[in-house]
Amino acid sequence: MKIVVLDGYTENPGDLSWEGLEALGEVTVYDRTSTVDAPIIAERIGDADIVITNKTPLTKATIDKCPNMKMVAFLATGYNVCDYQYCKEKGIPVMNVPTYGTDIVGQYAVGLLLEICSHFWYHDQTVKEGKWANNIDWCYWDFPMIELAHKTAGVIGLGRIGQTTARILKAMNMNVIAFDNFQSDAGREVAEYVDLDTLLAKSDVIFLHCPLFPDTEGIINKDTIAKMKDGVIIINNSRGPLVVEQDLADALNSGKVYAAGLDVVSTEPIKEDNPLLKAKNCLITPHISWAAKESRQRIMDITVANVKDFIEGHPVNVVNK
Repeated sequence: MKIVVLDGYTENPGDLSWEGLEALGEVTVYDRTSTVDAPIIAERIGDADIVITNKTPLTKATIDKCPNMKMVAFLATGYNVCDYQYCKEKGIPVMNVPTYGTDIVGQYAVGLLLEICSHFWYHDQTVKEGKWANNIDWCYWDFPMIELAHKTAGVIGLGRIGQTTARILKAMNMNVIAFDNFQSDAGREVAEYVDLDTLLAKSDVIFLHCPLFPDTEGIINKDTIAKMKDGVIIINNSRGPLVVEQDLADALNSGKVYAAGLDVVSTEPIKEDNPLLKAKNCLITPHISWAAKESRQRIMDITVANVKDFIEGHPVNVVNK
């Protein structure tokens, strides 16, 4: 079996091993492949039997140029960059990694909130720049310190990651409410289900943990922001297009939204003209919630298992059955 990895660097910048894949076939790994140059993508796939990708797109045209392609595996949960329906027509199973970063993404979401509430990094820098050593008082703080206990956190999307975040928040003595179209007993153990308008009106902090669907795209917009408390905090490390970015920037600049912690934006890498780059109190990190070594190792292990199961004739985690 010939196996090609089109964009392996973000999964494995050198601290993991491709040995599991190499035991299953002849492996070629590219750190990066253009996401817009279709001829190069097809050229790199060549006569490979198995294509492994993360963000490199597989269009109908590319698939047609690679007649030996028998399977596609994603180094991720999302697979929207592949024409998976056309793959189905061609008899090509597309496999993903259904879950790998539940704990780290929940941890990261709360970490964004804690940084907003306490400004650890900023104050560390001021100390190292000499401000504390030269201060007339024994302590100082340049931003308001926010205590989270007994405040209300609203979680939009109470799946596995949302539940993980909710458990951490409850351990911090926060009141947790949630909105989700699909309610579960596991969700009820960690949060009180409410409708969306109630969540918007009652929450001091709002976390986005929902998938990107037509009915969730732009769920944070000028109309929903208007229903929120003044001074609300918004955390999004799910999907960038859940937020209408100009509307959030306007709300941050007006003070309606006190702060936002974002690990995702609508176009990635972020564009230089993104309005959130100049918005007040907006913390932005480069889509790294998922990137702990432990979670990337799980991606590797599950991908190897996906390829092995396909070769052995009983594919799992197929998204285009």
